[in-house]
Amino acid sequence: MQIYCYQCRQVESNGTYVTGPVMAQNFPDPSIVYAEGYWWAFATMDQNINIQVARSSDFQEWTYLSGVDALPDPPNWVNMASPNTWAPDVNVLDDGTYVMYFSATTTNDTTKHCVGAAKSNTVEGPYTPVNGTLACPLDQGGAIDASGFKDWETRGTGWGPGNAIGNGGLCGNTIEPIVGTPLMLLAVAADGVTPQGSPVQLLDNAGVSDDGIVEAPALVKTYDGEYVLFFSSGCYSTDNYTVSFAMSSGGVTGPYQRADGPLLKSGDVDGQLVAPGGMDVHWDATRMVFHERESAEPLVRQMWAAQIKIGNGTVQV
Repeated sequence: MQIYCYQCRQVESNGTYVTGPVMAQNFPDPSIVYAEGYWWAFATMDQNINIQVARSSDFQEWTYLSGVDALPDPPNWVNMASPNTWAPDVNVLDDGTYVMYFSATTTNDTTKHCVGAAKSNTVEGPYTPVNGTLACPLDQGGAIDASGFKDWETRGTGWGPGNAIGNGGLCGNTIEPIVGTPLMLLAVAADGVTPQGSPVQLLDNAGVSDDGIVEAPALVKTYDGEYVLFFSSGCYSTDNYTVSFAMSSGGVTGPYQRADGPLLKSGDVDGQLVAPGGMDVHWDATRMVFHERESAEPLVRQMWAAQIKIGNGTVQV
């Protein structure tokens, strides 16, 4: 089904823009990759499709690949009664093949998610799971929202917290004591899945002001050597959800300094955005996708697209 920039609303300034929704259907936690002559977007499961897929030739008009499931056969550690495959992220490996990171509920504890990986010779897939999990800290609440990263020296994958061990409140973690939900980074080998050392913490939530959670990390390095860590803060089911960022000039492991305020929040784009988040940023640090809540009942989160600028210690959109 072809969607021609469905009901697009576009705001432009200083060579940047935000436009959307670029697809009509529920397409949460989108990620992007440019490969094989197209922009490709992958998203959290919807109905019986574990990983949704769309593509575009120009980054604004998107084709939803109806019936295509990039991960038709999840690995055996996934709780298939309710897999909840979330937040896929596809990356091109040095040999021209593809690795997809994803999170899903685990048979070891069906209330928590773990991060897994799958591979394919084509960007569309289908992707074949790699044995075992990549990150599964069940005693810390699990792991979600994995995202690949590569600069000139390091290939890695980052992930957010499985916020399942808090003390209640919004998204389970706004009642004291607030539990940490750190964004982590793990260096991996050229195959995209073999760990190199131990995970490193990049950023944690700031307590109740973040609704006790930061999640959905996306890390890029600019051409002038700055590292930008994009993430979402706030409870996804409320208007508090945002696209936020932090920056480091001291290396990929930080320290990261949070911006004074979010990059995108409810009410932005002439009042059209509600709970923007779950973003991904292309490695060239110029293009971003994210979801915006179109309705709460039923929950529908549609994909938006943006062109961004990074420089002078900040991000513009």
